[in-house]
Amino acid sequence: MKRISWTKGGGVRGWGVAGLLIVVTGCGGGSPASTAGGGGRGPSGPVPVEVVLARTDTVVDAITATGQIEPLQSIELRPEVDGRIVEIMIQEGALVAAGQPLFRIDDAELRAQVDRAEADRDLAAQALERTRQLLAERAAAPADLERAEATARSTQAQLDLLALRLARTIVRAPFAGVAGQRLASLGDYVTSASRLIVLQTVNPQRAAFQVPERFAEQLKLGQTVDFRVAALTGRDFRGVVDFVDPVVQLPGRTITIKARVANPRRELSSGMFIEARLVTEVRPNATVIPEDALMPVPGGNAIWVVADGRASRRMIETGLRTPGFVEVRGIEPGEQVVVSGGERLREGAEVLPTLVVRLPMSGREVTP
Repeated sequence: MKRISWTKGGGVRGWGVAGLLIVVTGCGGGSPASTAGGGGRGPSGPVPVEVVLARTDTVVDAITATGQIEPLQSIELRPEVDGRIVEIMIQEGALVAAGQPLFRIDDAELRAQVDRAEADRDLAAQALERTRQLLAERAAAPADLERAEATARSTQAQLDLLALRLARTIVRAPFAGVAGQRLASLGDYVTSASRLIVLQTVNPQRAAFQVPERFAEQLKLGQTVDFRVAALTGRDFRGVVDFVDPVVQLPGRTITIKARVANPRRELSSGMFIEARLVTEVRPNATVIPEDALMPVPGGNAIWVVADGRASRRMIETGLRTPGFVEVRGIEPGEQVVVSGGERLREGAEVLPTLVVRLPMSGREVTP
């Protein structure tokens, strides 16, 4: 759903309910009493109307949606070698550093294999050295040296492979984050398909939500997202869009947006429900008028504008709305716009305007 909000502009202090503050102008030389009596004049007399001045304000074009908090990275950690868990070196919910040991798999058999491979490597190295000496004395053929060199390389490769498997009996954290629920216990026999523990990042986090595809042209990296979390009443958070999904999701035809959010105090937990507001455009000098000045006509909207004591009808384009007010294009700030009495007007009619002041309501958003 697309919504807007207006910030305070034009030096106005506070926002109030759209009300009337009547100030009588000197047009036509009438007093309040004479104005009230103007309704009984003939068709040739001035028509009493209420007018407001078109004003400039800051219009914020925004999209609102609901979503949730997601970690930047999240995995279910699994071992790379089979074996029995002999040591657990992490507590659930604890912060972990990248590379920190978390689990140890029984490595007794692998250590024995590594010792044997080291012996084979040393023996192959000695045989290679003797073959070189014999070849120098012309007591061996070049083929013997080639075989000795190949054996030495093979035994070294076997040792490297076993050493790698031995190192992998220690399960380490691939990134810094927080340990979640532990899914294996001491003594469990695990394989590469066994889940050990959930690990996810906590700072920064991501605010993820979806918007309808009709807003695709307005979505850009670097846009600001303000949001509130249902579980943290009264707290406002802000993030920056770092992902706009290039694929429209079916069946709802929505686009996923993700914004990176700093979370130094770990207040934002994965899965929290959020209400997000994505600012797509800010127009600081938009022209706004009260909504009741609009007259729906074939082909669009029109308003009555008063100039030099006479009314003229003007076609306008409408933009975004707030309660009681609307952004318009086609008039200039400071022009007088009729908000009451327009049903009695005709083009070029003489009017008796009364200037009223209406102020928008702050912090409110509506659907256009």
